[in-house]
Amino acid sequence: MLPTTSPQNGSLSARDAARHTAGAKRYKYLRRLLHFKAMDFEFAVWQMLYLFTSPQRVYRNFHYRKQTKDQWARDDPAFLVLLSIWLCVSTVGFGLVLDMGFVETLKLLLWVVFIDCIGVGLLISTLMWFITNKYLLKPPSKDYDVEWGYAFDVHLNAFYPLLVILHFLQLFFINHIVVINSDWFLGYFVGNSLWLTAIGYYLYITFLGYNALPQLQNTVVLLYPFALLVLLYILSLSLGWNFTKGLCWFYKYRVQ
Repeated sequence: MLPTTSPQNGSLSARDAARHTAGAKRYKYLRRLLHFKAMDFEFAVWQMLYLFTSPQRVYRNFHYRKQTKDQWARDDPAFLVLLSIWLCVSTVGFGLVLDMGFVETLKLLLWVVFIDCIGVGLLISTLMWFITNKYLLKPPSKDYDVEWGYAFDVHLNAFYPLLVILHFLQLFFINHIVVINSDWFLGYFVGNSLWLTAIGYYLYITFLGYNALPQLQNTVVLLYPFALLVLLYILSLSLGWNFTKGLCWFYKYRVQ
């Protein structure tokens, strides 16, 4: 790891301090959004694959970035770009499966991108950033708080498997194979099981993200919602709730 302190007094030089501010990191990240050739899409695809098979390896890379670049958050927006493409393609697929017209599909796409993804993502990231800095920081680590950008990256990591399961794999079951958009048991059993798997992935990858930070403690509490999730799943099967049918109705309602 390159030294970031001055040999005379152990403090950051003015140039290094400016380079490590949140504003400077944000400017560098946004600037790279306009330079596709500078993005490492191959590495972003690698991360997407390992988020399904071995998400711990993805967070080991975050730890390596902290050692080499002195920041936990991504400095390359390639992952965000690929995630956006996945979101757009899968939303268009939803529009086709639900027999929406061009205008309705466009409305759905705008809702999903700007409200469901960006709006809800910013809200969840900010909430987790506040909770971890307020309640989970180790006492000696108050000067090493959780970066907001890292909280946003954790959300994106956890959101990607959820997106693939609910917005892509689920499409093949709505009107084909097993009609999960129905009121019969096999339909909502398969559909609700997909929801259980997707949200379970989200909770687990979120836990791994914050558990990787050495300045945090008691991160196991982030796994507690699993109990509520399993209880809700059992209750939904007992009462015949169909989450996929509700999602399809909601998507059609919001574009009317």
